[in-house]
Amino acid sequence: MLDLVARHKAGTPCGIYSVCSAHPLVIEAAFVHALASKLNVTLIEATCNQVNQDGGYTGMTPDDFREFVYAIADRTGFPRRGIILGGDHLGPNPWTALTAENAMQKAEVLIEHYVAAGFRKIHADCSMSCADDPVPLPEDTIARRAARLIRIAEDTQAKVGGEKCVYVIGTEVPVPGGAAEDLPELEVTTPVAALATIETHRLIFAENGLNDAWKRVVATVVQPGVEFDHRKVIDYNRAKALSLSRAIESLPGLLFEAHSTDYQTPSALKHLVEDHFAILKVGPGVTFALREALWALDAIEQEWIAPERRSNFRQVTIDRMTAEPRNWAKYYHTKDAELRFDLQYSLSDRIRYYWPDPAITAAQETMFKNLSDNPPALALISQYLPDAYAALRSGGLSLSPANLVIAHIGATLDGYQAACTPLTVVSPEPAYA
Repeated sequence: MLDLVARHKAGTPCGIYSVCSAHPLVIEAAFVHALASKLNVTLIEATCNQVNQDGGYTGMTPDDFREFVYAIADRTGFPRRGIILGGDHLGPNPWTALTAENAMQKAEVLIEHYVAAGFRKIHADCSMSCADDPVPLPEDTIARRAARLIRIAEDTQAKVGGEKCVYVIGTEVPVPGGAAEDLPELEVTTPVAALATIETHRLIFAENGLNDAWKRVVATVVQPGVEFDHRKVIDYNRAKALSLSRAIESLPGLLFEAHSTDYQTPSALKHLVEDHFAILKVGPGVTFALREALWALDAIEQEWIAPERRSNFRQVTIDRMTAEPRNWAKYYHTKDAELRFDLQYSLSDRIRYYWPDPAITAAQETMFKNLSDNPPALALISQYLPDAYAALRSGGLSLSPANLVIAHIGATLDGYQAACTPLTVVSPEPAYA
């Protein structure tokens, strides 16, 4: 990461994309795509809600997530040494119903666990108000809490050894993971606000003896004017972000990190990197591609497999989401047919929280087995997954259900890879399941 920042600041418009997901097929797709693109560095991140000391919504601790990622890397042939593990929005966010002090104590444990587990890119985000906090939090409070957590990170790294951490500060607006409601015109972070965030953090780091850590703050999160809600995308407009882009140029060692870049066009992603938003985060965009591929396989199964053997994967998933609305109820306010549409096709992709459900997992396994035991006609695969079909046929690779999903997700990652100049290259070819 430090090399990337140095090269970018020296004038090379290079960047890196971060895959923020805990789904095994998405992680596998990230490694397969990196190998195919001859990259030897892949950035995989987990959020404080996905993975924490209490298990998060994935049920994984930071140690669990590391081993989960490493096992997939080993299977694909991607070298562990090329994996950067990152923690996204690490702070009190999962515990904002508690008082600030109690939530921060939980956040300290969170940071300690992440760093002890080998995560070395740490986004310290203390922007969320807790039960006894004002709304919004003053910048000074946010920075002091971030410094408190980074002190824990520094002490933990010194204790466990290994490479020193790099840090990201700041946060975007709206909240992480896509907007909860329909979006109006989106305001780009002003240069004054971005520079004030940086300066406030710098001063408070210095007050707390964190000057060495400050040298490893590689980016600040800002809003460059990209976002998505349930049904639309706000595309990057570089003219509106010009003054913000230029504001970072005079600051050594610092770039911007852009969140919610999901669904941006390849040209927009390239412009973001060129304009110093050089760390591109993608989460719902790749899980949306996962859902597209799984729905396509369900459609193939409906046409190819006898009714009594079908998994009915799509319907099982919708039924489980309807029965357990906790992960979407406060986001979707439609009814009947419109709700059914949002459950499946919302760009915010709340469906991603349901993939670990045992009934859904069992249905997916049945669908994959059906289509593996009785491979569908090529015409059906071409009809429903044409890009994956073409990629796998061109490479002479198996048209297995897993490979089709991985190749379809890879098409989404193509735009990110093209926008980021590779750091270095390696020679191994991609390995598919």
